[in-house]
Amino acid sequence: MAAKADAKEAPATPPAAAEKEAAPAPKGGAIKTWLPVALAVIAAPAASWAVAQFVLLPKLEARLAAVHSGEHPAPAAKPAKPAKKEKASGGHGSKEAPAGTDTYEFTNVVVNLSGTMGTRYLKTSFVITGVEPDTIKDAFEENKAKLTDVTLGVLSSVSLADLEEPGAKNILREKLVAAYNQALGSRVAEQIYFSDFVVQ
Repeated sequence: MAAKADAKEAPATPPAAAEKEAAPAPKGGAIKTWLPVALAVIAAPAASWAVAQFVLLPKLEARLAAVHSGEHPAPAAKPAKPAKKEKASGGHGSKEAPAGTDTYEFTNVVVNLSGTMGTRYLKTSFVITGVEPDTIKDAFEENKAKLTDVTLGVLSSVSLADLEEPGAKNILREKLVAAYNQALGSRVAEQIYFSDFVVQ
């Protein structure tokens, strides 16, 4: 009877399974298993950066340049040449206002950048051109306090990270023009040309 009880307690294991359990794991098996995972973790960010840097950003810059100059975006990856003349002095890539147009100038506007707790600031000067001749100067002079407040509001809402993005100045131009036109209640401002743009 005792022999029958022992037989019931111990499960029967086939001899082949017992040999597999006793055999040690082959050396290098863990490395072979994790090697594709490690390569994917290393290669994926590098490939993403390369695609963004050499494919996506040039196409985006070409699109922005084409939209900014009023042309239809070209399908080619080469950036469109700006129609406006680049200003040589200052080294900031600023543009000069076209000659013979009605303009208004903001000089030495200084604002704290958003999210920097007052430790970083933007100092800029720029010229605004009008849609129609002889309208922008009068409109901006009459609403100088209001438009100065609008300028400070738009510029101080920008963060340091926003300014480090490609095309940040073009986005800032569009925000300022839209804010001016909204504050004036009609389309008066057409374009902005930065003559000074310093982040400290």
